[in-house]
Amino acid sequence: MLSEYGVLDVWTYLAGVIVIVLLPGPNSLFVLAIGAGRGVRAGYQAAFGVFVGDSILMTLTAAGAASVLRLLPMLFIALKAAGAVYLTYLGIRLLLSAWRPGPAQTHTVSGGPGSPFRKALLLSLLNPKAILFLLSFFVQFVDPSYAHPALSFLILAALLQVCSLLYLSSLIFGGSRLAGAFRRRQGLARAGSGLVGALFLWFAGRMAFES
Repeated sequence: MLSEYGVLDVWTYLAGVIVIVLLPGPNSLFVLAIGAGRGVRAGYQAAFGVFVGDSILMTLTAAGAASVLRLLPMLFIALKAAGAVYLTYLGIRLLLSAWRPGPAQTHTVSGGPGSPFRKALLLSLLNPKAILFLLSFFVQFVDPSYAHPALSFLILAALLQVCSLLYLSSLIFGGSRLAGAFRRRQGLARAGSGLVGALFLWFAGRMAFES
């Protein structure tokens, strides 16, 4: 059916998308933390930030940004460094909130006040490796003989975004259920902050040191 629009082997593509979406990463972890710390509405604000950021990266991928990053390795390194710094900043804030004594911390796991949308958008955009990955993944399912490859990329991107939205929704509602437990048990809330902060620092290290 989608082969008419230059999309090859859509079921294999969907299987790959499901695996990709389910892999833990900073974006999904942040949405889960926001859902647990601030509730469903804020969780969807964070998810929308991820959605917009991923859409921008997919558009840049289709427009050839991956080739630019390959031709300008210093730009790629600079973007990676910026992403690692931002993840480190979020991780340290979460670790500090985990050790900060005091009464109820309703925003502990979500990393304090601020716009969930802006934080998630910035987190999503500061990942130049995503552009290279999306290009290398998408091109395997685009018919090179199709006259409008941009349409093929659009269809593949839409399928990926639908799967991502469904998964993030499950994280948001699961996180909101955790919120009650966090309110009742401050030790659990601080432990959650520490765990998420440590994972963000681990992601930052991977981004900074992987080739």
